[in-house]
Amino acid sequence: MTELTFVEAVNFALKQEMRRDKSIVILGEDVGRDGGVFRATDGIQRLYGESRVIDTPLSELGIVGASLGLALGGMKPVAEIQFDGFVYGAFDQVISHISRMRNRSRGRYSCPLVIRIPYGGGIKAIEHHSETPETYFSHVPGIKVVMPSGPYDAKGLLLSAMRDPDPVIFFEPKKIYRSFREDVPDGDYTVPIGQAAVKKEGTDVTLISWGSSVRTCLEAANSSDKSVEVVDLRTISPMDTDTILNSVQKTGRVLIVHEAPRSFGAGAEVSARIAERSILNLKAPIMRVTGYDVTTPYPKLEDYNLPDAYRISRAISKIMEF
Repeated sequence: MTELTFVEAVNFALKQEMRRDKSIVILGEDVGRDGGVFRATDGIQRLYGESRVIDTPLSELGIVGASLGLALGGMKPVAEIQFDGFVYGAFDQVISHISRMRNRSRGRYSCPLVIRIPYGGGIKAIEHHSETPETYFSHVPGIKVVMPSGPYDAKGLLLSAMRDPDPVIFFEPKKIYRSFREDVPDGDYTVPIGQAAVKKEGTDVTLISWGSSVRTCLEAANSSDKSVEVVDLRTISPMDTDTILNSVQKTGRVLIVHEAPRSFGAGAEVSARIAERSILNLKAPIMRVTGYDVTTPYPKLEDYNLPDAYRISRAISKIMEF
């Protein structure tokens, strides 16, 4: 067991799985000699060489398109998109081809690839560097969307993603890349894709979140005088509805927290599933604390857009007073 940061856990997972599985290759901008802009692939090219850790041209469409070809050819590519807002250039490959390959070929071909995307605000970056685009991908059949909230889950979920026979979008919250450490097993282990986790037990109200917002929810829950349960979805698609409903049935009150804009976000899907299957367990209306329906603000205004512990605490009080 070693205490690791989030980005160190990602690095360890990549190293270990590349040693175990010779078909895995990493490709992306500056992932080789420089180890990536966040150093998530630091030192891996020295271990496995330029044929398995490949510095690519500045083209997200090319990176993801090449990954598709490699996957169909028997390799298991792990593509890095340098920043969240750059992935839009690769949409055609992801939506039109990668997500459809198993269905298009009637099961003759799978598409075992992982697209790693550092996402979200909190680092005071410029435009296209602080976005939270999980909803775009979660709407597409044939793709799994994973968003861990800490080092332990990061390593376990990334190992699961690299072993999955189908494409996985793996979002990494850059805000917490190095913000805290967590015990992570040195050896091999996996966290199942599609399984949520209760990060804190409680009986009064359920907070449901994913990615870096889970840390903010825990901060608010730990400072609250109420008994607050925190559920970390960990995977947006497929979504673990059973864990959500079990918590709602226990507390009867729900607050959904996410960094992405409010309208049409994954929180709306969580809310709909609760309303459809557990509405009679509710003691108060479902509430959301989210980013606003605006283009990601520039650094000076970033903190006003991100859900914080104060906004979450106010929402908890409002739910409890209903």
